[in-house]
Amino acid sequence: MATPARSHADACPGVFAPHDAADGAVARIRLPGGVLTAAQLRVLAGCAADLGDGTAHLTSRGNVQLRGLDRAEPELVRRLSAAGLLPAPGHERVRNILGSPASGLDGGEAAGLLDVRPLVRQLDAALCARPELARLPGRFLFALDDGRGDVAGEDPDVAWQAVTGREFADPNDAGFDRRNSTGPDGSGPEGALLLAGADTGLRVPAAAAVDALLGVAAAFTATRGAAWRVRELPDTGALLVAAAPLGRRAEPARLPRRAGPPVGVHPGFACVAPVLGELAATTLRGLADRSSAGVVVTPWRTLLLPGVTTPPDLPGLVTDPADPAPGVSACVGRPGCPKSRADVRADARRLLPVLPPGHRVHLAGCERRCGRPRGPHVDVLAADGGYRVGGSWVPAARVAEAAQRAGEDG
Repeated sequence: MATPARSHADACPGVFAPHDAADGAVARIRLPGGVLTAAQLRVLAGCAADLGDGTAHLTSRGNVQLRGLDRAEPELVRRLSAAGLLPAPGHERVRNILGSPASGLDGGEAAGLLDVRPLVRQLDAALCARPELARLPGRFLFALDDGRGDVAGEDPDVAWQAVTGREFADPNDAGFDRRNSTGPDGSGPEGALLLAGADTGLRVPAAAAVDALLGVAAAFTATRGAAWRVRELPDTGALLVAAAPLGRRAEPARLPRRAGPPVGVHPGFACVAPVLGELAATTLRGLADRSSAGVVVTPWRTLLLPGVTTPPDLPGLVTDPADPAPGVSACVGRPGCPKSRADVRADARRLLPVLPPGHRVHLAGCERRCGRPRGPHVDVLAADGGYRVGGSWVPAARVAEAAQRAGEDG
């Protein structure tokens, strides 16, 4: 794929380099593996209430954004640093690491092949220890998939997806080494190396997964030119060469793909969904009080609550699997974005009482379609005083009907 022509530098927001929006500065806080402790939830609540618009916003990469900030806000840096959310200031924008969110939380036949949480922590630490990798674009995405194929399908630039691992074991047995079985050569669990979501045929032991991912990232940094993503490179040969000594060759395979856990109670955790991915400060504090193990933020704008068997009844939090709200997402729209043609979040909220469950719908205020989900969904684009739904213009009052019809047809 040819690298697109760009008129501006990579401006992916962070905490030290926030993005200026119509409603104030936007700071994105990276959460490798989506993990937030209860203490960190309380810190985020305080930052949102005291320094921002009172709300934390989940992103499609399992991160959190704060909006309505003063661009030069040293208090935000101080609070987030004290909470352990900015462990490596020079690398804060490149700590984009997805891990299978339920890894190590569930058990039985629904579980993955191994617990990738230790690998996520190892990758984060090793990434931050390499000064040259601070030059990665803020859009570059790593993924560690436990074999179920959930985050491997989220358009990562480089991913390791387990293909061998533990025999299904006691769900309470969380020991990383004890849960693993061996690959074909007895070297431990193996995984497939993926570039831009495609299996390369390289099989890498779990013990070498972090080195393989960082080797690819280093090769990308050295050869990318103006590219921000691996899919923009005309040739990925140099990336594969960097990882090849760490694995063995096999035929590329069609690997499993699975959606993330739906809203509801699962063995080992509960899954809840903030409406439109928004969490008020009071809800963040409520989650900290009711989930002592913290939460896992997923790239599907849901939260996993480890060990919780009764989902908490908190404002703006969907706990009913039949509720349509988890299927509806939207960009920030007006007034936060000057490019938006409509207040899409207000229009999205008007959809919720009338849209049947089971539909995936994304509303966007302009052609950039910020925040759209990776999987199949109904595209609703603001245009000419109404919306284009599946390419056909409808007035705002008929979006729900049109979205339902498009979802059924699609």
